[in-house]
Amino acid sequence: MMFANAQRIGLKALTCRAQATTIARRALFPSTTPAAVVSSVSDYTFNRCGTPPISHNFSTLAMDAIPLKKKELGTVTRTLQTLDMSVVEKIKAELMEADVKNDGRIDAEELKTLLRSHNNTFTDSEIIEISDLYYAVRAGGSVSIDRFIEAIDHAVVNADKGGRHFTKREGHPLGAGSCAAEYMGAAKSHGNYTSEELDVKLTHVKPEGIQDTIALNSVKAVRFFFDTATGWTNNSITTDKVLQRVIFLETVAAVPGMVAAIIRHFRSLRKMQRDGGLLQMFLEEANNERMHLLTFVGMKNPSYAFRVAVLGGQIGFGSGFFLAYMISPKFCHRFVGYIEEEACSTYTKIIDAIENAPDGSDLAEWRTEPAPKIALAYWKLGEKGTVLDLMYAVRADEAEHRDVNHLVSEMKDGQVNPMFDPQVKLDMMLRKYVRDIMKAN
Repeated sequence: MMFANAQRIGLKALTCRAQATTIARRALFPSTTPAAVVSSVSDYTFNRCGTPPISHNFSTLAMDAIPLKKKELGTVTRTLQTLDMSVVEKIKAELMEADVKNDGRIDAEELKTLLRSHNNTFTDSEIIEISDLYYAVRAGGSVSIDRFIEAIDHAVVNADKGGRHFTKREGHPLGAGSCAAEYMGAAKSHGNYTSEELDVKLTHVKPEGIQDTIALNSVKAVRFFFDTATGWTNNSITTDKVLQRVIFLETVAAVPGMVAAIIRHFRSLRKMQRDGGLLQMFLEEANNERMHLLTFVGMKNPSYAFRVAVLGGQIGFGSGFFLAYMISPKFCHRFVGYIEEEACSTYTKIIDAIENAPDGSDLAEWRTEPAPKIALAYWKLGEKGTVLDLMYAVRADEAEHRDVNHLVSEMKDGQVNPMFDPQVKLDMMLRKYVRDIMKAN
């Protein structure tokens, strides 16, 4: 079965999403402690298990630390903080070779050439993504070779700060600001989940303060009344009960993301200010929940009475959530984070029920029954993807929504979407590049 070994992943799977969330939190709330002398080059896992990230699938897998040899520090326009002269000379030679215009500068196309010379480290999709981002942050322009090397040095020095190490964003050596976050990284691909991403861990964010406590207790109350009204129990899970439950819940689950996007959209227009890339992220979240619904209704056609109940739920919940978001976005995102915790728990129980169902039962059929075609295409489950595979993918989606909403509830006005921060993305690319350079030495 496609994901039969998902529970054998081990420590790496256990830490995947925690690492992603930790780095995003560091991006939002960097330490004020002065950076110590950097003695190694390292990178972090920062992917769709927590992010961002989005249609651009630049992979930033955790990288082993590489000791920096204590030699003479490199010099370009000034003495560098970390890179020694031998590494600087090698980097400069590669940059000059990629500089096809011979103007001493690197533009987006020349960056592609540079990264393609390291095709064992960067995939084609990563190269395209990062060159597009580089083009955006440079507004189609270029940067001098010396400045590019200084950017690499800065990225290495500030690796322990999660990427958000410049108090003023215009201070980034490559000039990376927040502009690109407004229009890049919107249409995220949910296909090709890794085994680590599918092995979702049930996590819980402890409430801090009365607002979080109210959000948590509200979710518990809603779940209790919904379970009671529908007769849902974990000991009597059937295919019919599963489809009835998930279809109704997905009609409601798609509301918060759309409401958040609409309110943020109008606020951006009204104040004539950027949104930091959050608006597009929540539009994508709403559409992802809608795709869950379209998939499940392909497996069961709801009755007219069911559809009337959905209409009432949308009017009631949609109106209430809209008003609540106008008053306190922080509360609403915490509320949604707790809802998604429950969703992860529910899908985990459904998956367990399918995997442990006796042969010949309806639930057991889902271990081999092909998933709807829309699901095969959207999640890239492969020609033989099953309903069980679909459940794993949907749970991974919900885990991402859980982490994102908990994270956004802690953001302050003016902060950039931590799941797609241009500074973070560029810095991780630079660290990945210099790591490959140093391995070759």
